Amino acid sequence: MRRSDLTRERILLAAREAFATLGYERATVREIAEKANIHPSMVMRYFSSKEGLFTASSAFDLRLGDLSRFPPGEIGKALVELFLDRWENNGGAGDLPALLRLSVTHPQGRAKVIEVFTAQVTPSIKKVARSKNPAQSAALVATQLVGLAFLRYVVQLPAVVKLEREELTANIGRTLQRYLDGR
Repeated sequence: MRRSDLTRERILLAAREAFATLGYERATVREIAEKANIHPSMVMRYFSSKEGLFTASSAFDLRLGDLSRFPPGEIGKALVELFLDRWENNGGAGDLPALLRLSVTHPQGRAKVIEVFTAQVTPSIKKVARSKNPAQSAALVATQLVGLAFLRYVVQLPAVVKLEREELTANIGRTLQRYLDGR
């Protein structure tokens, strides 16, 4: 392994630790460089920006798992539950809101969202969708889940924030189920 590859890996390791413990907003390039035992300019040389470093160092596992473990008519509700769990139990203060913000303002964030959707959401939905066009079903599911996340956890629209989990699961779950069933 080349020396530059080793340096890059040290930076990524330090960034993962910093973003996980401090969150995106509080982690700084200077702290990450210090943990990697390099000058901050090297972080910029390898990753161009804090945003670039964040997207390169973060896995963004949505933890959808095998959706076929749920009854076919309940997958929409299960998706909402899984999604809310991911945001509320370890996404709200860290990686997911930061990724959504970055996807709007930075090409690296946009590319990462597309990568996560392509690698995690689409294949999971394709396995369980009963519609004639599973890829379209996956895209429609994503519109609802990203919209929910953006309004509830990033923008924090009061009308959406105050909705109880049960309301969200029932209402959005029904919509997702229609997409999955092709209705």
